[in-house]
Amino acid sequence: MPPDAQAVLPQTAYSTSVGLAPGRGYRILVGTVIVLGLTAMLFAMLNGDLFRPIRHAIEQGNLGASLLKPSLIWIAMALLMLALRTVLWFSYRPFDAATHESAPTMTVVIPAYNEGAMVEQSIESVAAARYPSGRLEILVVDDGSTDDTWTYIQRAASRHLGLVTAVKLERNQGKRAALATGFRAARGDVLVTIDSDSVIDAGALLAMAGPFRDPRVGAVAGKVAAFNRDKGFIPRMLHVRYILSFDFLRSVQSTYRTVYCCPGALAGYRASVVRAVLESWLGQRFLGARCTYGEDRALTNFILDRGFDTVYQGSAVVHTLVPDTYTKLCKMYLRWERSYVREEIRFLRIVWKRPLVPMVLAIFEKLITNLRFPVAWTATATLAVIAISEPLALVRVLIAIGVGAGFYMLYYVYSERSMRFVHGILYAYFAFFTLWWIFPYAVLTVRSRSWMTR
Repeated sequence: MPPDAQAVLPQTAYSTSVGLAPGRGYRILVGTVIVLGLTAMLFAMLNGDLFRPIRHAIEQGNLGASLLKPSLIWIAMALLMLALRTVLWFSYRPFDAATHESAPTMTVVIPAYNEGAMVEQSIESVAAARYPSGRLEILVVDDGSTDDTWTYIQRAASRHLGLVTAVKLERNQGKRAALATGFRAARGDVLVTIDSDSVIDAGALLAMAGPFRDPRVGAVAGKVAAFNRDKGFIPRMLHVRYILSFDFLRSVQSTYRTVYCCPGALAGYRASVVRAVLESWLGQRFLGARCTYGEDRALTNFILDRGFDTVYQGSAVVHTLVPDTYTKLCKMYLRWERSYVREEIRFLRIVWKRPLVPMVLAIFEKLITNLRFPVAWTATATLAVIAISEPLALVRVLIAIGVGAGFYMLYYVYSERSMRFVHGILYAYFAFFTLWWIFPYAVLTVRSRSWMTR
């Protein structure tokens, strides 16, 4: 490889360990603390001590406390859900990676728009990945960029003749169109999508290919970490949140083979299934408006609708650039939440097609997850009123947020053995005070098509 190519190759060996003890004994210790903590919370709930102050206020006819009554029911159900998730999380195991002998033909599609130099790093990370020669092709689609993105794509393609194919769309058509261009040209039996602001670990492609040995698997989600996790307060918090979203939530979903979103940063698809749903996915509309963002979750739903399973491969790691400012963060979350609303409604129809156990688990999880919005808004409004006459109520809420976030960080510490969990606790407060408005606004503007970064 030429010297200039070496200059853009990222150091992507995934490691976030910062001074915590390694080894099986460490995991047993943290796992024991998680189990004991859950047991204590469930005992307190069943024994009545956890909610006694609020119940006493309800019995005394306190209106504010009475409005919190639905919150008690939801908290009880959420604790049961957390206990179930914990059991499933402990039982999750990554699929075996494909070997050089068994690896299927694979096409990696990288859509890019005004990405600049970062797209070259993305291409180089894929070209440097371990995968059998002759069974891998890389298609990079420039979605009508107006900056120097095409120059970087061409430079990378010239270094990897026969491996990297560069395609340039004359005008910007959106990420779905760019991906569809790559999907149509792809020759591989497995299609992998990687965002142009992301780089993969060397073993990621073989790991992504592994689950497709099972003919029931239609899509695979990779593990997403923050590429720029040391570049500011917000990236540090988001890195912890991403790890929890994947190594905890998607691990759980994978045990009943219903991962709800295979992320664009790193996702694998069975090519035959993608071709079967491609036109429907590309022309998707919601409330009369053409769907643009949320293409990854939408494609996952189309694949689930076809009766295939979607799983998580924790050994396939991608590092993606995350927002480093509050404005960029809000724009990202607005896109996510709008697509969340749209695809949750679609999933209500799809879930009944799943096998019995996945269907029941998915319905229970969706019920608890989506009830958190009205419950949280009702509780927050009520607590705000109560805090006027009882300022200590707010203090108790802030303490409860810290305790709850701290307990969730045990899952992160178990997986990562990292002191970065502190940023996860800070994120809980950050979200409480600065991100509360995102979901309501997303609901009101769900038909918006703006990507807000272009």
